[in-house]
Amino acid sequence: MKRTFILLRTKLALLWLLSSAALLSAGAGAQAHEVKPTIADLTVADGRAVLALEVNLEALLAGIDLDTVEDTDNAENAGDYDALRSLPAARIADRAPELLPKWNSLPLLSVDGAAVPLESVTLEVPEGVDAELPRDSQWRLEGAVPAGAEEVQVTWPDGAGALVLRQQGVEAPYTGYLSGGETSPEIALGGGDAESGWQAFVSYIPVGFDHILPKGLDHILFVLGLFFLSTRLRPLIWQVTAFTLAHTVTLALGALGWVNVPGAIVEPLIAASITYVAVENIFHSALNRWRPLVIFGFGLLHGLGFASVLGDFGLPAGQFVPALIGFNIGVELGQLAVIAIAFVLVGWAMNRDWYRRAIAVPASCVIAAVGAYWFIERVFL
Repeated sequence: MKRTFILLRTKLALLWLLSSAALLSAGAGAQAHEVKPTIADLTVADGRAVLALEVNLEALLAGIDLDTVEDTDNAENAGDYDALRSLPAARIADRAPELLPKWNSLPLLSVDGAAVPLESVTLEVPEGVDAELPRDSQWRLEGAVPAGAEEVQVTWPDGAGALVLRQQGVEAPYTGYLSGGETSPEIALGGGDAESGWQAFVSYIPVGFDHILPKGLDHILFVLGLFFLSTRLRPLIWQVTAFTLAHTVTLALGALGWVNVPGAIVEPLIAASITYVAVENIFHSALNRWRPLVIFGFGLLHGLGFASVLGDFGLPAGQFVPALIGFNIGVELGQLAVIAIAFVLVGWAMNRDWYRRAIAVPASCVIAAVGAYWFIERVFL
């Protein structure tokens, strides 16, 4: 009788979660428009500077602050972005030059301290991309460089989000990461400014941390799902250790290109992992023997998600291993920060009799509902 009651309660809870997710889904807008970094390949040769951009023009034209927004659906001017995104490619190509006056006034590119005005040479805005998805345009900008020039700098506009800057055509090329409003170091035109192993390691720690806090809401919810299992430290350590080992493995394999699973598969499964962990929290108050193994399996999925981020940012050639380790350490620091914040907020109540009933279970219900909504969104919408 007791077992029947538990099973019935489980089914009712799952039904409630899925119903909540469906209601959330019905009230939601278009599929998430994830913000990715702009990729810039810089080449200086024969008196010409070429900056080849892979860029989301619609987001920049809409004036969305990409330094603070991780999904264009969450921006105050999301409607402007959606309107631009629905326009034909030719209309966007016509409007793209509107960005150049502001960029040249920074200036976007300077050589030996003097501004180099850039002009649009070619622009390819792809057709046939689902209007519910962002599209990356290929924009080639060029400017004249005086003879005998030695150094170049790039300044990325404030609010334009992340920029991955890659020098091309030289030995030991510079590869760097700029946030909106930042200026690159002086880059020798003849090459030789590639980061050392230590520099690559240090520079990729904040990239990994940033992918958890504040940008990785799905990973944050998964870690919180681990946190709310019980009131003791040992179960949490077992789970976090299993999760860390697993995502380290697939992060490395994915970044090396040895394992490549499409995001259309990985992202829904990550959402499902969030829901599973949270639902299990609702009906179990302690770590069972299988949970670390299940967490390990989910960690493999999350590692593939991290690897896709590195695919967007790119790893500096010749410094792959230290950059990868730095990124992974940043991820771990982000996870530990999530746990620390959760402990500061609710740690005082963890030894109270009512903690599980009043805090852990309701929080797990919310996490499960969000995970279920994301799963439906990523599969069906």
